[in-house]
Amino acid sequence: MNVVAALLANGVLWWGLAACGVAQLSKLVIELVVHRRWNPRVLVETGGMPSSHSALLTGTAAGLGWQLGFDDPLFALAAIMCFVVLYDASGVRRAAGLTAERVNGLSDPALPPLKQNLGHTRLEVLIGSLMGPAVALPGLVWVGTPLALAQRWGWAAGLG
Repeated sequence: MNVVAALLANGVLWWGLAACGVAQLSKLVIELVVHRRWNPRVLVETGGMPSSHSALLTGTAAGLGWQLGFDDPLFALAAIMCFVVLYDASGVRRAAGLTAERVNGLSDPALPPLKQNLGHTRLEVLIGSLMGPAVALPGLVWVGTPLALAQRWGWAAGLG
């Protein structure tokens, strides 16, 4: 199997990324519904509801657990990495954003303001962490890998 086919056969990777993408896209929907404004910048910004980093990691970890078994050491590593990232998003990065807010209030108006929306509230992290497995697991079980889809639709004759 060539490298492209191997990457396309990695459903855990793609469904983890899909969970991240769904979380990012939901930020745009939230901007439209809650704030009544079109703000496509939220698609590439950090922070906000929900945490796409949380969705990415929990979706990937859940996919690893599903494919390899929840007793597999690689799942344990992924779960530990989730805890580190989730803690960092709601702790360290959030504190850095709050600090930037205070510094911006003190600084010289001639200086560009520091970015304030760096981290997440615990609710934003929680929602992102629930979105990850909610997207990744059904995708792995019912849809499969991008390679399997391409083969099913006759697009991957030379890849398999």
